Amino acid sequence: MKVCLGISGGIAAYKSADLLRLLQQQGLEVQVVMTRNACRFVSPLTFAALSGRKVITGMFEEPGREANIESAIEHMAVAQAAELLLIAPATANLLGKMAGGIADDFLTTLYLATKAPVVVAPAMNVNMWEHPAVRENVARLRERGVRVVEPEEGYLACGMTGAGRLASLDAILAAALEVLGLRRDLQEETVLVTAGPTQEPIDPVRFISNRSSGKMGYAIAAAAARRGARTLLISGPTSLPPPDGLEFVDVRTAEQMAQAVLARLEDATIVIKAAAVADYRPVTAAPQKIKKGGGKLSLDLEPATDILAEIGRRKGRRLVVGFSAETERLQANARKKLEEKNVDLMVANDVTQGVFDSDYNTAVLITRQGATELPRMTKAELAGRILDAVVALRAERRARTEMGRR
Repeated sequence: MKVCLGISGGIAAYKSADLLRLLQQQGLEVQVVMTRNACRFVSPLTFAALSGRKVITGMFEEPGREANIESAIEHMAVAQAAELLLIAPATANLLGKMAGGIADDFLTTLYLATKAPVVVAPAMNVNMWEHPAVRENVARLRERGVRVVEPEEGYLACGMTGAGRLASLDAILAAALEVLGLRRDLQEETVLVTAGPTQEPIDPVRFISNRSSGKMGYAIAAAAARRGARTLLISGPTSLPPPDGLEFVDVRTAEQMAQAVLARLEDATIVIKAAAVADYRPVTAAPQKIKKGGGKLSLDLEPATDILAEIGRRKGRRLVVGFSAETERLQANARKKLEEKNVDLMVANDVTQGVFDSDYNTAVLITRQGATELPRMTKAELAGRILDAVVALRAERRARTEMGRR
């Protein structure tokens, strides 16, 4: 499906680059349209590089060149093919022109000419947002069927605090997908995701941990929330901010993660255990910092709680997804783990391929029916593929249940 992403001239225009990537991760083709003032905040080259398409910045090829009707028609034809016009950010000026039917640049002309549904995400100073003229313009647009993603309250670039900050990108994306009728296929589910490493204390200063960044688990949780699921994210220590639209639980050790997961397992219909939980932990943690000595230091380790195995034992009718980080015999080791832990889907990673703390990943999706090797892609894209596989497994299970009833 094709989306026109309109960007008007506000400080929040820089966030539109991330919004563009989110739209692309949903498999949407995006044509960016920028107003002249938007180009003062972010270069069109940024969006051209991200979208792989020429950015439309005016009715004609370049300011100052002689009017070219072929160029204008070509631009309009490309934009008219869109199945959604999404404008983020939408300034007070742009909203006013849209409400008044003024078409003095390409974006406002497109609004009048398109038959596609329209979603706008306003962003402006709090006083502007609360001004009666702006409120009347927004109300008029709503009456015409425009979907308005209300701005959030918070600290604004002007230094004031209040409503006017661009809505979260997840909220804007969710509105766009809802208007398009796309990928709200987890609305009936409660998805529990674990992410990040754990830290097992040696003393008050030191701990045993691993190289997990948490990016994969966070991407899965964010994607599940966007697709309509009630999402629970239980995370070990990371530097990542929690995604919007979900319930977040912060833990540190393997035992804390086990307790948090098992306490919430009853609510979950889908469990995706992406966390890199410690396999071993010190039997005891020293109460004071261990001082450096001249000899060797030995640590007495014991197995940590096997959370995935415990989930498998309590599985019931839940769908369970595990991760298998391997350095050799990738598929064989992952399949063995799938069977031993009673898992429905195993995501196998060859961690020698530079996946730690990277935005990219390479994986093999393994089920009892077979294996699907995926090319290198962003972790956000892989999150979507994992959830697609979960939805397919859920549909297969429901079909088998229905057949059994017959």
